[in-house]
Amino acid sequence: MALTAPHPRLQPGVISYRGIRLCLERPRRRLEVPIGAASLLLGFGEPVRITRANRPPDTLVSVYCGPTTTPAVGEHSGRLGGIEVLLMPWAAFTLFGTPQYELANRTVDPDDLPHALPTRIGELAAALAALPTWAERFGLLDDVLARWSAAGTPCSARVVRAWAELIRTGGSMPVGRLADEVGWSVRHLENRFREQIGLGPKAAARVLRLQRARRLLAAGRGQAETAAACGFYDQAHLSGEFKAMTGCTPREFTAARGVPVGTPVPDRLTGEATSLVLASGRGAHFSKTRDLG
Repeated sequence: MALTAPHPRLQPGVISYRGIRLCLERPRRRLEVPIGAASLLLGFGEPVRITRANRPPDTLVSVYCGPTTTPAVGEHSGRLGGIEVLLMPWAAFTLFGTPQYELANRTVDPDDLPHALPTRIGELAAALAALPTWAERFGLLDDVLARWSAAGTPCSARVVRAWAELIRTGGSMPVGRLADEVGWSVRHLENRFREQIGLGPKAAARVLRLQRARRLLAAGRGQAETAAACGFYDQAHLSGEFKAMTGCTPREFTAARGVPVGTPVPDRLTGEATSLVLASGRGAHFSKTRDLG
């Protein structure tokens, strides 16, 4: 793994780059929970199979996924290479120009999107794979994303501000107050949010609130304390939201994070509990993920 920040000119829209080169002895299956970011995997040739409840599996080499409210299971043969780019959702809208609500809770081949990029994503991934070092790959990615973003579809400054406020408050700001903060009606905020973030503001707030709760639980906070700190009605409300969006209870998730299954858990966001490595060849133990494998 190689993790780095993008060039400052790309921030805060581009969050991070994570270089991946895996050569494991057996297949790997990972449960990925919703995060407040979009992700673009530029694959180097090996496919990954991604499954969500109530959707057919997708087997792709390069993958785009916007913000989601449901968990997914990704699996591969044990050999995987590529670079995962994490993006603010509004930055993904600028890059691809596709209304993000069309991609909610989906994983797609980015070259299937109706974007006007001058180069296919697959061609960029091949160019990155051909370079000898991660530093050179990240440098090329900086240059390409800077050009593409400058030529992309402009996002609304008010959407960017509203998204930043939701992140700052951990999803706790009421939608009406958020609309007042940026000078829009609630209805207009909802429409622009769905277009440029992919989720409505209430759904996005749910994801960010649960994301904060996972951080606190991972840091050793109790469930009752975490529920109160994150704006849940009570511990039962926290548990219900946790199960709806991750497929397991807070206790199950915390316990699974601490059980070794042969390899470490490389989380998608630094300092975040975003992933579970599932035992190879076994279905997930959690109610919402039993149908995913």
